[in-house]
Amino acid sequence: MKVVTDVFGEIEVNDDAVIKFESGIPGFEDQKSFIVIEEEDENYPFVWMLSTADPHVGFIMIDPFKTFSDYEVELPQTAIEKLKIESSEDVTIYTIINLTEKPEDLTTNLQGPIVINGRTGLGKQVILDDERYTTKHYVLKR
Repeated sequence: MKVVTDVFGEIEVNDDAVIKFESGIPGFEDQKSFIVIEEEDENYPFVWMLSTADPHVGFIMIDPFKTFSDYEVELPQTAIEKLKIESSEDVTIYTIINLTEKPEDLTTNLQGPIVINGRTGLGKQVILDDERYTTKHYVLKR
């Protein structure tokens, strides 16, 4: 399948690489289909999640567990059922980066991680009921 993106231009992806978001993402409810692109450089912390339908829609994400060693996610049962999660090994979790003019001001949304079941190809932004997390946590130490 060919996907046109603002970031990478036209790229070819396998159909099984497409992640389906039944309800879209809050604020982008009409976007139901995304691909995740990781950089080949292991030291590059960012991952792209790009819409397959709209080349202008995309998100920069990180693996929150690499940046926040005390980050914990307890998925609600409804999310586990919607994503058809059978094992924690099926799941990859990212958090969306909030872009700022200054790199030192970058924040990420730990309250609403992107949860992807790689086995089923289903994804969802899950809002955690955990008062430790908000939508803006600084990525770089201050």
